[in-house]
Amino acid sequence: MNRITQLFNIQYPIVQAGMIWCSGWKLASAVSNAGGLGLIGSGSMNPEILTIHIKKCKQATNNPFGVNIPLIYPYTEDFVRIVIEENVKIVFTSAGNPAKWTSLIKEKGITVVHVVANTKSAKKCEEVGVDAIVAEGFEAGGHNGKEETTTMVLIPMIRKIVSLPLIAAGGIGTGSGMLAAIALGADGVQIGSRFVASLESSAHQNFKNKIIEAKDGDTQLTLKKIMPVRLIKNKFFYDVEQKQNNGASIQELSDLLGSGRARKGMFEGDEKEGEMEIGQISGIINEIKPAVQIVKEIVEEFNQTSKSIAGLQI
Repeated sequence: MNRITQLFNIQYPIVQAGMIWCSGWKLASAVSNAGGLGLIGSGSMNPEILTIHIKKCKQATNNPFGVNIPLIYPYTEDFVRIVIEENVKIVFTSAGNPAKWTSLIKEKGITVVHVVANTKSAKKCEEVGVDAIVAEGFEAGGHNGKEETTTMVLIPMIRKIVSLPLIAAGGIGTGSGMLAAIALGADGVQIGSRFVASLESSAHQNFKNKIIEAKDGDTQLTLKKIMPVRLIKNKFFYDVEQKQNNGASIQELSDLLGSGRARKGMFEGDEKEGEMEIGQISGIINEIKPAVQIVKEIVEEFNQTSKSIAGLQI
């Protein structure tokens, strides 16, 4: 056991990211049943839908699972109330300041983890008393840090300044990638894109197909003026780039991003006009598999790679 498996009472230090439109109760329960920690992604839900997903997840698994709550969303207060009422034991917060909610959530006996993309935010997390940190590098899909710090650089930087359990995220979807993150100082990993391309993911089949078709260079970070997000390069992406290059205002870009494009792309499968958030690791994902098989393959490759380099010296 390590600090992450002990903290969450799970078999493997593998966390499935709580991604909007992709991480419902089916995926979360499947990952938890496979020995990892499944997360329900509340960012694309309203309070009623979140409650339904939590109840269904409880029915589908006896193992620990959690809920990811983006702190900048309008339903944050309702979501915090719901996880307390539903006796959810683990909450991951992201996209906002952890100071406002951490102490309240922890008072209810809930384990709190916050997602960061830089060292300043990591120190803040330690100050406000979170139980663990997810350090997400530039390679990750979806919303990202403006600093563009890669996972390989971010993990050792944060490991040097905080003593909290550290979960690496961004560009990790294999056992060897997991081993590399732990070698850099992480205690576990959070994996998003690899689980989007799973049978249990609620992502539309068209989106899943775009992921397994993706090659290196097919995603890019954009919209750094408002909130950086890594997208598949489709018509919507190039429309955003054109508007930015033509000097569009922050409000114009916000209106474009907030016009239901994420739902349209990831949940409804509009390959041209929809926003499709995915990480660089999509370039090596070439098959849609059950979540249990994904977890099994990651663990097996981790152990095999660890053995193969055990005696390596230079």
